[in-house]
Amino acid sequence: MHLAYPAVLSALLFCTGLYGVLARRNAILVLMSVELMLNAVNLNLVAFDVWLSRAAEETLHSGQALTLFTIAIAAAEIGIGLAIVLAVYRNRGTSDIDKLRDTAEGHESEAPADESPVDEQADEKAEATA
Repeated sequence: MHLAYPAVLSALLFCTGLYGVLARRNAILVLMSVELMLNAVNLNLVAFDVWLSRAAEETLHSGQALTLFTIAIAAAEIGIGLAIVLAVYRNRGTSDIDKLRDTAEGHESEAPADESPVDEQADEKAEATA
């Protein structure tokens, strides 16, 4: 089998994952797209390892060993990433990345602090109870 077949497949998988990272709004789908990109890299590592081991007399299979490390790191990344997404979803009620980005920037109200509507409502309630 030629090296071009897995290389083209890997490029298509990586581009699909890159599109998913850039276009998706849901944090879980972004994590799945990152996993797709890592799997494309793993496919490239194994394909080039097989191709280079045919050319060399010594077979070290370093590409396959690096793929195992990448899979282990990807498993830890998805576990920690999913835990963070679930914690954020419990606190904020959404996993939409744009809404989370807006709340992280801390947009403040444009009313001055001494004339805020919340303070006026509290004063009206205090006068009504008195």
